[in-house]
Amino acid sequence: MTRPDQPASGTVSDDALFGPEAADYARYRPGLPDAAAHLLAATQHDVPAPVLLDLGTGTGQVPRALLPALPGLVHIDLVDLNGAMLEAARAALEPVRGACTVDVFTGAAHTFAPAAPGRAPTLITCCRSFHWMARPEVLSTADRVAAPRAVVAIMGDGSLWTHEADWTAALRELIQSYLGEDRRAGTGGTYAGPGRSYEDDLADSAFSEVTEHRFPLSRAWAPEDVLGYLRTTSFARPALFAGHHHDFEAAALRLLQEHAGGDVLEEDAVFTVLLARRPGGAA
Repeated sequence: MTRPDQPASGTVSDDALFGPEAADYARYRPGLPDAAAHLLAATQHDVPAPVLLDLGTGTGQVPRALLPALPGLVHIDLVDLNGAMLEAARAALEPVRGACTVDVFTGAAHTFAPAAPGRAPTLITCCRSFHWMARPEVLSTADRVAAPRAVVAIMGDGSLWTHEADWTAALRELIQSYLGEDRRAGTGGTYAGPGRSYEDDLADSAFSEVTEHRFPLSRAWAPEDVLGYLRTTSFARPALFAGHHHDFEAAALRLLQEHAGGDVLEEDAVFTVLLARRPGGAA
């Protein structure tokens, strides 16, 4: 994970981007690999009362994966710009949280403040969302609120736009035929190229000791599920199509069904976790 998959922005409103798509996000976005969840849990095994701060939580995929792997988790803070996402995350956690308490914070990650004292996070996670954030400010906030030996985990695995396969290449071409050659990003802009790496961001922060962990994985997509996933992306969400989204989805479904040939569409990806600590933190 050397560079963000999309441009950073400290001002993008997640309500504007993904408010209407919260249900699709919960249904179609892939979750964390089990191995990644166990890696995160392992960083907390010597912590008496682990506290999770999940930045850009979306529909709560990180805490949902972590709770079974780390049953001693005592508190979770969920942070997102999108109120609908936070409602979905809280609802998803309610039947599985047990005695673990949950607070929500609606706002930009770098403006987070704990709802109550004595809950300094021992694990701060950010999955598939760091590219949207004011990253130096987020890491400064993490340093301000985190426990002395806290771990920061920046995670991601690219997207179907960046995945290289015959079917994803054809799908990109179809999207471009509707929206133009430049990849869309944010509420109205385009992708202007990669910025500095996450590793550089971390090197300039208090959490400068970094280890990288890579987990290869394979996913099988039904054509209809790819359409659901696309609705949750900044490069193919429905609002971008100016009334032509129904036509696009019909064309995309035909294309994906042709490539699937009555079977599924294969994606081989790598889920990358950067674990960062303050110098002298536990390995």
